[in-house]
Amino acid sequence: MDPFEVRIQFLNLLKRLNASQHSIQKVVTFAIKYFPPCGEDIWDCIVEECQKGSINARINILYFLDSLCDTCLLVKSHSSATGTSQSTNQYVDFVSRDIGKIVQCVVPAGREGLPNLTSTKQILQNWRNKRVVDPQTVDDVLASLETRAVPTSSSSPSSSRKSSHSSLSRNEVFKRIEEDRERHKRLRERRWVQPTSHRAPGQMNLLAFMPLSGDNDNEVLEIDVEFENDWETTSDWNEDDDEACVEESNCCFPMEGEGPMDLE
Repeated sequence: MDPFEVRIQFLNLLKRLNASQHSIQKVVTFAIKYFPPCGEDIWDCIVEECQKGSINARINILYFLDSLCDTCLLVKSHSSATGTSQSTNQYVDFVSRDIGKIVQCVVPAGREGLPNLTSTKQILQNWRNKRVVDPQTVDDVLASLETRAVPTSSSSPSSSRKSSHSSLSRNEVFKRIEEDRERHKRLRERRWVQPTSHRAPGQMNLLAFMPLSGDNDNEVLEIDVEFENDWETTSDWNEDDDEACVEESNCCFPMEGEGPMDLE
């Protein structure tokens, strides 16, 4: 299949993309299959469709990119385990390079982008936690979303007319509700999944007190990701922690005259 046919078929798949996992995986499989000869062309199609598609189509594309990045990293890990290592992260490199442009298209300024704002933040935070994209890059994009002015009802007549033209129909609203339910269920399922390394069959981990470094010095270890996630979500030390320590100490080491700790 020549690049022109790949581009046409991928655009057709992208235009029929919806929130179902079957639809997303179908497009992901096609993109991965034709990455070696047509990766740049396929990425141009994604950016182009993200710029001119409807507000619902854009958030579908972002969720598609989420699955695409996971699949690309999975393919790279599998190839490394089998000895056929590849030097690139495939589409992950494109996402890291153009993440600002993609988010700007998915969440345009004004009221038009509000329906996609929360879902976009969830995906960005997921990429940051799992180190799919450099955390600093994700933080910069999230900061740009936070600094946007919240549109108010006292906007100009021209902007009001524009928003009315871009409003969704009743059927599109109900379709969006169903798709949001499907997307959020999938995102909750994957939110707690930490990145795992795929080892060759028969290869075992050795017990160690320090994390083992990979072949690449820049590689982020899974234990580092999990530690930083716990570090960020754990509250500061407070009086409740002091009381809990005292209570645990009294249970283990009772005062003189008190009975032994009941272990039953």
